[in-house]
Amino acid sequence: MKKIVFLLVCSTNLIFIKAQKHEFLETPKFSEADLSKVKSLLDENAPAEVLYRSIHFRVDASTGDLYREYIYRVKIYKKDNAEDLLNVEVPLYTGVNDHESLTKFKAFTYNLESGKAVPVKVEKSSKYKSKENKNTTVNKFAFPNVKDGSVLEYQYEVITPFAFLYTIPEVIIELDTPSLYTEYVMDTPVSISYNINYTGGLTPKYNEVSDKTLYGAQYRTYRFGFENLKGFKTEKFVRNNRNFRTKISAELHSTNFGELKLYSSSWEKIKNRLYDNNDFGGELKKTKLAKENMPAGIADMKTDLEKANAIFRYVQKTFTWNKDKGIYTEDGIKKLIESKTGNAAEINLFLIMLLREANIKADPLLISTVDNGLINIVSPNVTNTNFVLAAVETAGGIQIFDATSKQSSMNELPLRDWNQFGILLGKDKAVQIQMVNTKPGNTYLTVNAKINEDGSVSGAYSDRDTGVFAMYVKDDYDENPEKYKKQYKENFSMDFTDIDSKVLENNEFESSMKFSSTDLIDRVGKKMIINPMLFLHKNSNEFDQTEARQFPIDFGAPTTKIKKVILEIPEGYVIEEMPKEKRIVTEDKEIAYTYSVEQKGNMLVVTTTTKIGSSDYPKEYYPAFKQIWSVASKFENQVISLVKK
Repeated sequence: MKKIVFLLVCSTNLIFIKAQKHEFLETPKFSEADLSKVKSLLDENAPAEVLYRSIHFRVDASTGDLYREYIYRVKIYKKDNAEDLLNVEVPLYTGVNDHESLTKFKAFTYNLESGKAVPVKVEKSSKYKSKENKNTTVNKFAFPNVKDGSVLEYQYEVITPFAFLYTIPEVIIELDTPSLYTEYVMDTPVSISYNINYTGGLTPKYNEVSDKTLYGAQYRTYRFGFENLKGFKTEKFVRNNRNFRTKISAELHSTNFGELKLYSSSWEKIKNRLYDNNDFGGELKKTKLAKENMPAGIADMKTDLEKANAIFRYVQKTFTWNKDKGIYTEDGIKKLIESKTGNAAEINLFLIMLLREANIKADPLLISTVDNGLINIVSPNVTNTNFVLAAVETAGGIQIFDATSKQSSMNELPLRDWNQFGILLGKDKAVQIQMVNTKPGNTYLTVNAKINEDGSVSGAYSDRDTGVFAMYVKDDYDENPEKYKKQYKENFSMDFTDIDSKVLENNEFESSMKFSSTDLIDRVGKKMIINPMLFLHKNSNEFDQTEARQFPIDFGAPTTKIKKVILEIPEGYVIEEMPKEKRIVTEDKEIAYTYSVEQKGNMLVVTTTTKIGSSDYPKEYYPAFKQIWSVASKFENQVISLVKK
């Protein structure tokens, strides 16, 4: 089956070659007319829209510091549906020797009172901080007195020391909110060169890429202005829609202060720099730690694969991930061994150390997790990655391990890890590999129920997941067990009791519960009418998109979903007419659905099986999914009539 691969880089100079006359960095004066607007002309149902948005990056020619200025003016139409716009979050990095600083912050809420605009200032008392991780603090601000019709306005500046050591932050142009005007401006001295990566389908109305004198020095400026942008339309079965939005990022290419130095030239050079870094390669060189902590019995095992799996299970069971991602160690592997807790790099680099100590060919595999977006393979840069896995080379190919998950196994990784590409950092060379998840994650939904004489239905229900989906739901459960259990009642509108969720011995995750309901049966005269699927029937078609599909269909893993209802018919009743069975499958056998019915005495067994053969599909498959899901919905909504003999 044909897979779609996206390359997320293009040359700005090739695309935008003719500048249009337009004044950038000219914030329009506040207009009271904006307060009178009752809806967006770009999308009349939008709860808010951006009136003006300017993101300006400037690298100081004398210090190399990066100045990031943000100016926003936002119109609120429906406050309750625009909660994500009512607060401002500013993350600041703090290192050992330097830190980012927040300056020039000011923000107002404007409301129309007696025909005049009345501003309310965001006071310092509304500001609070939270620790995101060891090196990042998030400053948060809340807007006061926000109403339907308010206009929110804010601006601030972040100063980052020594900008050429950092990637310029990515700016997403296409937001969920429509925008009347958005501009991106980056000014950098000619002595510091960046690759400008422009991705997505939108073309700016105004653009300028040129060299000019700015701030008393020679600069290269990149300026893009966009007008009347509609909100980005998300689609179901896309694990990270940010990959498909128009966005701009800048990565350091070179510096020339009398001597030309290249930075983002190749994965090979990135590999060498990582192996020279104390928090990456420096840790891998601490072989004494591996010798002292090698689990017993490894030397007696016959094959490398047997040894690798045993070492992996030791690391997996002994150490706990603190949920911090990253490719560099934070406290070091020695501290990991002492505390039994560490970040992703510490755990998986230690796994690599042990594998190498056992004379197994093992190397780090750099990836970008799904929530971080795709690796930009055309323009190599280490800051585009945020996770490290362990890769073992065998006669059968590359085997991948991730010891941060207690339920993972060889090549059976958490969903977050499967994001198309990885960079294998061998000692001799760096190799780009494509990562396709072929390990299935299955779901088994089972109901054992009894129809009672009084028309109620009672029984037990279990929800069991395997593979990547077991890891996913376990993480969801760990984050908030009560919320996880509550979703069963909300999703099925059932009064479930005795909900018990746990990891099984084979690393599957299962939730079991009891239920009783008087709402599943309709009485018509002496007949009892019921859907034998009970609360498991499809009540909607998830593939309900009416517009043409724009993006690939991504499930994360091949999957088989089996729903089975074992229904006990009350004594003295018979089924007037059995439901019809159905099987539908695509020509390539990638997608299949089966609805089957069997009666054994007074027991009716209804089973549906949905098979999806691959982890992802091109958008051209959408009509096939839509058709099969429509058939499934139709057959799962069949009812039976129970009549007395």
